[in-house]
Amino acid sequence: MNQLLLQYSYLQMLDLLTTLAFLLHGVQEANPLVRLALRNTSHPLGGLLLVKMVALGLGFYCWRCGREKLLTRINFLFAAVVAWNLVALIAGGLGTV
Repeated sequence: MNQLLLQYSYLQMLDLLTTLAFLLHGVQEANPLVRLALRNTSHPLGGLLLVKMVALGLGFYCWRCGREKLLTRINFLFAAVVAWNLVALIAGGLGTV
């Protein structure tokens, strides 16, 4: 499997985990599509997993169609999102130390 697709999958997993950490701390989801999925499923985790499965499908589609430049850009975007989420989680936790 291509490194870009593996990186994309890994970043999706990290985004899922940081989103779960935010939700467990009572922070609202910022993405309106994800927020919609969270509200319209029987359990928020189900909605989040559904969104991530769709995202993985789109990543696979990009990889299969040879859209490596697009996949590279999306990887940079998600790397920034995950880094931002981690910084926000750490900064939020500093107030409780």
